[in-house]
Amino acid sequence: MLELKRALDAKGHCLLEMPTGTGKTIALLSLITSYRLSKPSNPIKLLYCTRTVHEMEKTLAELKLLYNYQLQHFGPGARMLAIGLSSRKNLCVNPSVVSAENRDSVDAGCRKLTASWVRAIAVENPNIPTCSFYENYDAADKAGTSTLPAGVYTLQELRLYGKEKGWCPYFLARHMVQQANVVVYSYQYLLDPKVAGIISKEMERECVVVFDEAHNIDNVCIEALSVSVRKQTLEGATRNLSRMSNEIERLKATDAGRLRVEYNRLVEGLAQRLPAQDVWLANPALPDDIMKEAVPGNIRKAEHFLSVLRRFVQYLNGRLETDNVEKEGPVAFVASINTQVGIDQKMLKFCYDRLHSLMLTLEITDTDEFLHIQTVCDLATLVGTYSRGFSIIIEPYDERMPHIPDPVLQLTCHDASLAIKPVFERFQSVVITSGTLSPIDLYPRLLNFNPVVSRSFKMSLTRDCICPMVLTRGSDQLPVSTKYDLRSDPGVEKNYGKLLLEMVSVVPDGVVCFFVSYSYMDGIVNSWHESGILKDIMQHKLVFIETQDVVETTLALDNYRKACDSGRGAVFFSVARGKVAEGIDFDRHYGRLVIMFGVPFQYTLSRILLARLEYLRETFQIKEGDFLTFDALRQAAQCVGRVIRSKADYGMMIFADKRYSRHDKRSKLPGWILSHLRDAHLNLSTDMAVYIAKEFLRKMAQPYDKNGALGKKTLLSQEDLENMITGPDGEMLL
Repeated sequence: MLELKRALDAKGHCLLEMPTGTGKTIALLSLITSYRLSKPSNPIKLLYCTRTVHEMEKTLAELKLLYNYQLQHFGPGARMLAIGLSSRKNLCVNPSVVSAENRDSVDAGCRKLTASWVRAIAVENPNIPTCSFYENYDAADKAGTSTLPAGVYTLQELRLYGKEKGWCPYFLARHMVQQANVVVYSYQYLLDPKVAGIISKEMERECVVVFDEAHNIDNVCIEALSVSVRKQTLEGATRNLSRMSNEIERLKATDAGRLRVEYNRLVEGLAQRLPAQDVWLANPALPDDIMKEAVPGNIRKAEHFLSVLRRFVQYLNGRLETDNVEKEGPVAFVASINTQVGIDQKMLKFCYDRLHSLMLTLEITDTDEFLHIQTVCDLATLVGTYSRGFSIIIEPYDERMPHIPDPVLQLTCHDASLAIKPVFERFQSVVITSGTLSPIDLYPRLLNFNPVVSRSFKMSLTRDCICPMVLTRGSDQLPVSTKYDLRSDPGVEKNYGKLLLEMVSVVPDGVVCFFVSYSYMDGIVNSWHESGILKDIMQHKLVFIETQDVVETTLALDNYRKACDSGRGAVFFSVARGKVAEGIDFDRHYGRLVIMFGVPFQYTLSRILLARLEYLRETFQIKEGDFLTFDALRQAAQCVGRVIRSKADYGMMIFADKRYSRHDKRSKLPGWILSHLRDAHLNLSTDMAVYIAKEFLRKMAQPYDKNGALGKKTLLSQEDLENMITGPDGEMLL
């Protein structure tokens, strides 16, 4: 809290690494909301960004408890409005719309009922369906009564409030974002220019932005500015163009004036104010890089623009018919488009906005049908806007399945600092925090900014309740590793199986295992099944497995928890870069031991990864090996950190790979893990690890004294807090 306050006072950005489960969220929320209360003349607004909807709901639940506490102590002066903002899929209450299976279909379903032209026709023809929730909200908005009373609203509560009032919760939340004191939403709302251009562009400078669980923030930035195009995309785009062409012909015959109005508007420039329900997605380029000038003459006419897009799709089709991997920069790619099909950089740059304008003119509501042409225009605009920090990589097939032709053209961004730069420039304080930001000095280089505060904190515990171990060999003293040459060695697979078998026989309740990839997990589980190890494991505990299907995985997790609750105990097999490694907690008896089988390096032959590594080396002087190790170990630390969620909790972590015993790898783990990693736990074989586990569990099973040994308390009362004094180094002493 002290470090955070320093950063807020300095109006600067900060990096804070805090151990998982130590109340990071509540510490951030309570300090920033109190800071707001202490400056009533210049109140700051908090934009809290999470990775998943589940984390968003957890944050809002914490904030609710805090808000009630503040009201109780400060009275009405502490009132605030806090809302969560998510997609229509999570907020819509219209049963006919929200029943669609994916987000794009829900968005399109909403447009079909709320687009301004649909509503205009519905006024004359009552048989045209509209959305009663939106109509009621719009009437209240025009009357100036569409407001939310002060309070903290989770997504569930926003939906309930909307149903009760008969208003649309999605548009209400969008409208209230400007008035709210705290807004909780996903990273994309600030980092993805297509979404940020609609939702976050009016946010004032006096905002504090928090990126929680931000260890992978560089990857989120890169995904926001990357596009990939396959054969199916181009086929879909061709169908979209034919349909638009028919629509234009129909318009010429029935309402040519509308096309003329659009042409005149394009002569003046594209900036126009649209009603909220008509806004589709903003430009994929970053706000400062968008030209504020008239659209080039040769794409102003609708039919000319479609012929340009047809030529561009044809060019991309030609590029995909290759037997070799090709890689080039945006400048060479744009030059080749110009020479082959006569489309210059300026036309490419305006493709996305021109498409948006045309779709509004043609009054197209089923936007989910037009995702293919949208992707193609995304690609055109990005490649026409940026000349560095990107590569175009064309691959005829996936490296891992060379016999299946699946050509793909990828515009891949290498520079994470591009997407986050507008956020650093626009807002006075940006807080990047996670349990895994080690080594912390690499983030300012990757994201290209200067933090005013950069700190890594350790855990203050009254007992050693985490026990990390590095296991380098099996009981037969053979080294274990997921290194490529050792990975499929039957000896390694057998030793990994024996390790798990020994552990499930001594560890009670839940055990979580992380593997380096889905394919490795499938292979090793098959081999354990054939050798009978899996059957032996199931004598002790039930086994559940994460798959790439979200519904299946959720079901497996629920049943895993049931097995732990009933005392039967269970093992959960998961993947280090899968769904479970992020944001799912295995607290208390759900996770007494986590085993990380191997070092979760990225697939190092991936062309995209190699191009990014080359860019990082040339631009930021970050060595390939350093980045790969950093990336693998932040993922490993994130996985093992799932087991400890409070001071009263305890758990063991086993890093099962000989490479973890090397200092250069191990030193990149977060400080709170390293501070508990004793030298005696560094180079273990399976039988030694079992002995340590037994000792640790016996010690942890003793009744837990909340006051702690040596009078160091775990839980502080109000009185203790008031009696606190600060030591010479700023540490709190009792």
